[in-house]
Amino acid sequence: MKILIVEDEFDLAQDIASYLSSQNYRCEIASDIQTASEKIELYNYDCILLDVMLPGGNGLKLLEKLKTENKQDGVIIISAKNSLDDKIDGLQLGADDYLAKPFHLAELAARVFSLIRRKQFNNKNIIEQNELHIDLQAKIVLVNNVEVLLTKKEFVLLMLFIGNKNRVISKSALAEHLSGDLADMFDNHDFVYAHVKNLKKKLADAGCTNYIKTVYGNGYRWEA
Repeated sequence: MKILIVEDEFDLAQDIASYLSSQNYRCEIASDIQTASEKIELYNYDCILLDVMLPGGNGLKLLEKLKTENKQDGVIIISAKNSLDDKIDGLQLGADDYLAKPFHLAELAARVFSLIRRKQFNNKNIIEQNELHIDLQAKIVLVNNVEVLLTKKEFVLLMLFIGNKNRVISKSALAEHLSGDLADMFDNHDFVYAHVKNLKKKLADAGCTNYIKTVYGNGYRWEA
């Protein structure tokens, strides 16, 4: 799962990124309106943590941009201005949640998890598909009641596939999800193929049906 942290307080942004990274999220940071706008234009995020007061303008302008372009990124507003106006304006513009500073990182992580679960997994903590059982909170994957040990990136891939079941996901979209804006630096997407291959092998070795189908010339699709 990929998170964009739009926050100009350097230490806070780093603390958030460090904490969420420990929870298996891939984090990127934008410290001003322009950088955040460029990232939102180029990439998709599972959740955007959006400060209101930023160098270059008001964070709510970014929220308006997201909604105008009909992007589906989840948004949690984080603001030092613990005012009713900020909260109302943000929620009316389409933010999914609001959290006032100062906050505990554990609470922020819980809000992020809840948002992603709600938007992608119908509020479920447990995902089951025949022999496959996934505990989202514990990040445990079972096949026929036997745990399958996945790397962080393999788990991220699995969640991306299941969260977009029956949709074709291009290799470039997978590369961007795994590596963020670093994906543009790679000459090819061989590393995506390697991660998908390893994930498929681990699931198959555990007795899982091959739900990850290759769509030649396009990418991959999780068949539900």
